[in-house]
Amino acid sequence: MTQFFDHEGFELAFLDREPQQGAGDPILLIHGFASSHIVNWVSPGWVKTLTEAGYRAIAFDHRGHGLSTKSYDTADYTPEKMAGDAAALLDHLGIERAHVMGYSMGARVSAFLALAEPDKVATLVFGGLGYGMVDGVGDWDPIAEALLAPDPDQITHQRAKTFRTFADQTKSDREALAACIETSRTLLSEAELGRIMQPTLVAVGTRDDIGGSAQKLAAMMPNAEAFDIEGRDHMLAVGDRTFKARVLEFLKDNPL
Repeated sequence: MTQFFDHEGFELAFLDREPQQGAGDPILLIHGFASSHIVNWVSPGWVKTLTEAGYRAIAFDHRGHGLSTKSYDTADYTPEKMAGDAAALLDHLGIERAHVMGYSMGARVSAFLALAEPDKVATLVFGGLGYGMVDGVGDWDPIAEALLAPDPDQITHQRAKTFRTFADQTKSDREALAACIETSRTLLSEAELGRIMQPTLVAVGTRDDIGGSAQKLAAMMPNAEAFDIEGRDHMLAVGDRTFKARVLEFLKDNPL
C-alpha cells in the first residue's frame, strides 16, 4: 500500500514492504528519471525478489515523479535535494542504516546520499550508470525539448524520443520532468567518487549507450566491483534476472 510523508514542502509517495519471515535488512530503492517506484521496482519484480530473499524493501517516488508532488522550478531538482528526500524517508521510518540501490538518475542520487550521509548508507548498488556519473555520456539537452514538444512525431533526436515515449508511457508530468532534467544531472568528480567507501556494485547493460563503463567507475572507487548485464540496453537492464541474482549475492556478502 502506498504511503506518504512530507519533506521540504513535497508530499512524497513511498512503499515499505517487510519480508514474510520477520524483520530483514532494509534496502532503499531509488528510481530513475521519468520513472516511479512502481515502474522501476514493483513491476520488474524487484520488490518481490528482495522481500522473498528476506529484505525489507523501501521505495519512493522522487519529487516531480509518480504520485509525489510536482514542481516546475528547476531549483527543486538537484541531486543534493533528492538525496535529502531519501535521507528524510529513512529518518521518517526510524532507519539508521540501510542498503541503497539506485537506477540511472537514482544511482546518481544514491552517490550524493552516500557522500552527504555516509553513516546511513551501508552498501550501494549503482544500476544503469557507470562512468556516465563523471562524464555525463553525451548530450542530454534535447530531452527537455522533447518532453515539452507538442507533437512527439516531430522529435528526431533518438535518445530524446526514447525518453519522451517513456514519459508518455508512464503518464508522467512532462513539464515537471523537463524542469528535473535541467538540474538533476550534476556530475561527480573522480575525487568525490573516491571518497565513497561503502561496498559498491556497479551494474550496466552491455548494450547501454547511456550509462557509461561500469568497470571504469568501479576502478576509481575503493570498494567497488563491476557487473555486465549481458545483452541489455538502458531500458531493459532494470528487470534482468542475472542482475537480480548478482544483487542478491552482493547483499548476502555484505550484510548490515
